[in-house]
Amino acid sequence: MPRVLGVDIPKEKRIEISLTYLYGMGRALSNKILKDINIDPAKRAKDLSEEEVARITNTLQKGGLKLEGDLRRDISQNIKRLMDIGSWRGSRHKKGLPARGQRTRTNARTRKGPRRGNMAIVKKAEPAKASKPAK
Repeated sequence: MPRVLGVDIPKEKRIEISLTYLYGMGRALSNKILKDINIDPAKRAKDLSEEEVARITNTLQKGGLKLEGDLRRDISQNIKRLMDIGSWRGSRHKKGLPARGQRTRTNARTRKGPRRGNMAIVKKAEPAKASKPAK
């Protein structure tokens, strides 16, 4: 498996698709980078030479793009900043609810998690009363 920026990209897929396995890299950016360094996007990742993998890695590092760890860190810092200043969006992140105005009465299961048990309370059956002893 070719390794780019510390991530193993799938070797059986085309290189334009394989590069999208990097966090923050989409198809358009992948195709733009491959065009800049003259690599055929239809080429399979396993068919890349070491020199081509090195060119891709160097282009990504020198491109000034935030990918993988840097991008993840920036996003988490932005969310933490929102929570620290006490903004509405920050409070929604703290509570684990949707932050962009979606309804929560029915949907939002992705953010809220699985439903909690809303089972009806069933009363226990009373034990049978002892009848008076027969005379």
